[in-house]
Amino acid sequence: MSILWIVFDVDGTLTDGTIHVSGSMKFGNEESIYESKHFSARDGLLIRVLTDIGINTMFLTGRRSIAVDERARDLKITEVMQGVKDKRETLMRFLEERNIPSETVAYIGDDLNDYTAMALCGYKACPADAVIEICEFCDYVSPYNGGHGAVRDICEHILRRDGKYDAFLNLFSAQR
Repeated sequence: MSILWIVFDVDGTLTDGTIHVSGSMKFGNEESIYESKHFSARDGLLIRVLTDIGINTMFLTGRRSIAVDERARDLKITEVMQGVKDKRETLMRFLEERNIPSETVAYIGDDLNDYTAMALCGYKACPADAVIEICEFCDYVSPYNGGHGAVRDICEHILRRDGKYDAFLNLFSAQR
């Protein structure tokens, strides 16, 4: 079955896990630490067009950060869930409420707090520098580290597997 949703952990997956903290700000009704994070532009190019080829996207992260909101807006992320204490429970409720079959969901994560949420999904992938328990559990381990092209590589792997890679290339009039 084709992937219709891709869930992205943020720190260590979309970034290299480095967090630069420079104070705090209000985030809705809650105070949030103001952080800067370094994201890969190449990851972003592909993520931004996933919805154009029929794949919805979600950021699911245990931390709260204005930088994540900004990146999500820039990439047209379908759903953003920050400050999540129990990723499994949150994802399970989300899938049930929207009647989304778990086998149509891919999860890209890197650390132990992703494990139980990943177990719900039909496809699991991680960056090369993910913890060993996640690497051993995944369907695909990218040769790239988090924040350094792993997400682009994994998404391309999914698109090729599902026969959608040419649709991605066509968005940029790229030829093979």
